[in-house]
Amino acid sequence: MVERPLSPHLQIYRPQITSVLSVMHRGTGITLSLGAFVLLYWLVSIAGGEQAYDNAHTILSSGLFKLFYIGWCFCFFYHLGNGVRHLVWDVGIGLDPAHYHMSGWCVVIFSLIASVSYSLVVIL
Repeated sequence: MVERPLSPHLQIYRPQITSVLSVMHRGTGITLSLGAFVLLYWLVSIAGGEQAYDNAHTILSSGLFKLFYIGWCFCFFYHLGNGVRHLVWDVGIGLDPAHYHMSGWCVVIFSLIASVSYSLVVIL
């Protein structure tokens, strides 16, 4: 058997900000898609009449769903900020390592500030 070098495994791989942000972008996109089903449930309850809407309102205004909304807001603002970051890259701006590391941290900070601010004003 030939002894060939193994490719790095996740146990020894040190995550970089670019890889973490890429995985987060995909994860937030999936979360936003799943959250659209909650919005669909709310819209269907409106069409279902007063009793259906009251039931949906009771469920969707619970504390557990408020936590979900806060997380969903973070996903929305992160995905929005990272999407703008990618659009700037498409123009050819900020493609060197110093700029894409800085812009990555700016997106994370923007997402945290925007989601906390929105949550304090609208959700809580």
